[in-house]
Amino acid sequence: MPRPRLPRLVLSLTLAAGLLPAAASATAVAAEPAATAPVPHVSPADDRAYRLATLDNGLTALLVSDPEADKAAASLNVEVGSLHNPEDLAGLAHYLEHMLFLGTEAYPEADAYQGYLSRHGGQHNAYTAPRDTNYFFSVEPDALDGALDRFSHFFIDPLFNAERLASERQVVHSEYMARKRDAGRRQDAVLDRLLNPDHPATRFSVGSNATLADRPPGEPDLRRRVVEFYERHYGAGVMRLAVVAPQPLDELEALVREDFAEVPDRGLSRPAIEPPLVTPERLPAAAEWRALRDSRRLSFFFPIPDPTSAYRLKPASYLANLLGHEGEGSLLHALREAGWADGLSAGTTHGDGRQALFSVEISLTPEGAEHLERIQASLFAAIELIRREGMAAWRYDEQARLADQAFRFREHGPALQEAMRLATQLSHYPVEDVNYAPYRMDGFDAERIGTWLDALRPSRMLRLYSGPEVEGERTTPWFDVPWSPAAPGVGDAEPLAGLALPAPNPYIAEDLALREGQDEAPVRRIDGPAFDFWQMRDASFGAPRVEWRFSLQHPAASRDARDAALARLLAGWLQDSLNEALYPARLAGHDFEAYAHARGITLSFSGWRDGQALLVERVLKRLRQGTIEAADVERVRQRLRREWRNAPQDALYRQAGRTLAETLIRPQWPPEALLGALEDVDAAGLARYREAFLDALHLEAMAVGNQDATSATRLARRVAETLSPNLEAAAIPDLTPLQAAADLPPLTPDTARDEFLVMRYLQGADRSLASQARLAVLGRLLETPFYQRLRTEQQLGYVVNAGYRPLLDAPGIALLVQSPGTDSATLQGHIDAFLDTFDERLASLSEEELAPYRQAVHDDLLRRDTSLAQRTNRLWQRLALDGGDFDRRRRLAERALAVTPAALRALWPGLRDEAVVQITHDPGDAASDVMALKATLPPLPDGEG
Repeated sequence: MPRPRLPRLVLSLTLAAGLLPAAASATAVAAEPAATAPVPHVSPADDRAYRLATLDNGLTALLVSDPEADKAAASLNVEVGSLHNPEDLAGLAHYLEHMLFLGTEAYPEADAYQGYLSRHGGQHNAYTAPRDTNYFFSVEPDALDGALDRFSHFFIDPLFNAERLASERQVVHSEYMARKRDAGRRQDAVLDRLLNPDHPATRFSVGSNATLADRPPGEPDLRRRVVEFYERHYGAGVMRLAVVAPQPLDELEALVREDFAEVPDRGLSRPAIEPPLVTPERLPAAAEWRALRDSRRLSFFFPIPDPTSAYRLKPASYLANLLGHEGEGSLLHALREAGWADGLSAGTTHGDGRQALFSVEISLTPEGAEHLERIQASLFAAIELIRREGMAAWRYDEQARLADQAFRFREHGPALQEAMRLATQLSHYPVEDVNYAPYRMDGFDAERIGTWLDALRPSRMLRLYSGPEVEGERTTPWFDVPWSPAAPGVGDAEPLAGLALPAPNPYIAEDLALREGQDEAPVRRIDGPAFDFWQMRDASFGAPRVEWRFSLQHPAASRDARDAALARLLAGWLQDSLNEALYPARLAGHDFEAYAHARGITLSFSGWRDGQALLVERVLKRLRQGTIEAADVERVRQRLRREWRNAPQDALYRQAGRTLAETLIRPQWPPEALLGALEDVDAAGLARYREAFLDALHLEAMAVGNQDATSATRLARRVAETLSPNLEAAAIPDLTPLQAAADLPPLTPDTARDEFLVMRYLQGADRSLASQARLAVLGRLLETPFYQRLRTEQQLGYVVNAGYRPLLDAPGIALLVQSPGTDSATLQGHIDAFLDTFDERLASLSEEELAPYRQAVHDDLLRRDTSLAQRTNRLWQRLALDGGDFDRRRRLAERALAVTPAALRALWPGLRDEAVVQITHDPGDAASDVMALKATLPPLPDGEG
């Protein structure tokens, strides 16, 4: 597949302005008040108002007034990142990012910013990228003024408090330790050994206690170096601010000019990276490295010009689409047929403004790991095929047409997501193209594409292979990856036969007209004993798209681990067996997914209304009549095995969450139980399971989008006729949250991680709206003080959080600390001490203090949907949990506003001490038998009110 991409569409495809009139492809919103100021091109579906404001100090701000936004958000991008670290202070840019959160002269308290956002329904974070550092937040619109004021002082008068240097260094070190086992960072650590050692990308970027240690006597101390880096690289001229909020543009501009006017202009520009990313004498090169997961991967990299320099033409994206294609005749198709691979992606990475790497990444089967040279030969055969036959204007025009459709009907996301996107894009593209750049294709340029294609030659290749069997003669610094150099293997191995370029895409939608009709909530169009169909006409997103969900429910879908595993295998087979046939449809904006769950299998369809019915019918025909081939079953089984075997390598905090769900939800099967359930299943066995599964179904369906009721109901009936459901809903067991027993022993995840962890889960007494509302408000109260105490002050770990965490509709609060070096008993003591202080806070909590937290919970519950898929998934979940009670979240939001301090005080003692689940891990601990423990737990009561 091409990488990266929009949902089933290459992200870097862009609107071809040269192929369509400007009015048809993009609309410019006039700036206010200066009509000649540059403004972004926007899609016809984007009716927000834009304004570019340049402050006297040189800071550029893009303001977006979105009257429908239920949050206000801001993002400030600074044009400096980890590539600009001093050689003697690895991780300094990242460390500086952390330090800015710890107080300013105007707001010296370490939690002044975070606490304000938490009280007003906000969130915040930052990240350090190779060339950029981005800071961002969202907040209730009425609190934007105060949030911007506090935020702006990061860039005006940060304290860089000397007392916090050591503590925040420990937090950075904890982040490094938490990510040491990440596969992507481990691969980069080996790739760095093949790149130009003079390029800053090859240096350690995260930072640690060692690299950020106090400076030797006679050198400027660490704080002085932080301040020097800040003054050398942070200035108004290299800052790009984006604010997205419901306020009018004049109000937003006034806020920004007032708050950011004092950011100093230091006359800075983005620093260039001079050394080449790869030097010719190091090419070709290859290496192999040991994977921690049960995973085998073959990766190819080729140095190319940074694709940002040619974003208007997209030569790299054009090639990525052809090499990453998954349809008939594609490289991936040939590899799948040989049994050597089950995934492939192509794209660009490691861009530094001048150079980048074109990458092709192939997920191998164990058998494929025995044929690296032939796979490599097949890749170069596919590249040669593009040279001979792929340089065609019609192919480029087809990609541009798909990009045009995606841009014309682009759904803008939440305010925070949009602010981050715009601030980052503003640092890399002209303001006119901050929306348009990812979609822009100005016309076919064979010579320019040929330049990029010429870089994809064996003599310019870097190749990496990773697998768990690799021994490794050497070890990378910092990430401790065993690796060895390898022969590049540019010999005469035989490529696979049957490669072909894709034919014209037959799935491109033609009917893109919007249809009238809007429902406030889903309407039950079909109410039968074995089949329910809900539909919601929705044109609010301005696109002729429809989201369909079909839940094929079987009474024994999760009866035991074997049935649960077979359901996953059947769903995986269905999707995998259609991969080549439906890949053109996915590129054209039609998406299909089959996934198993506790009640059965859901078939999910997303995309254009035009042509969707044919896609649905094709999938159903394959499900009912498709031949189940042995090779297909084995490929999917290998993929599932790999997923389940690798579960112990997941981030430890994620494993804790999985252990909690496995214990307190019935039915729920852990990976280790599923792993052994498929060993004796062959193609004939899966075919028998399919027959039994389809013979006893209850069918539930929903369609949301721009479609009239008559045509939607017609398609729903055709699906029901094909599947012939015959069971009433009562025949399908419910998902049941369980009540944690007072004597439940501490739980330990089945993990291979070597960090320490404590998750303390405080379960609500019942599933009532009243309990959900109280715990949601209480969770909001806990967030900031817990983080401030255990992370900022005590530096116990990088992953520290507390807050509301329901399981299905069962309310609960989770407090979690993951630490690289503090044992679980000590962590438990710190949590206990915090809860003692929280007792005191609750005892004195007033109505006035509680009010903003209640409002924040209320507003979060009622926040708007920012995409058709998000709306459909929310409604689909409510149908599954509440049986069509789509008004429940509004009632819950109203309950949140009614929560009183007295109610929380009454709730707290029992919540803290009674139904408590402890999940702990110290390296070497044995995993708990959660299936035996959960068998003794009763259902959690429904409750009243």
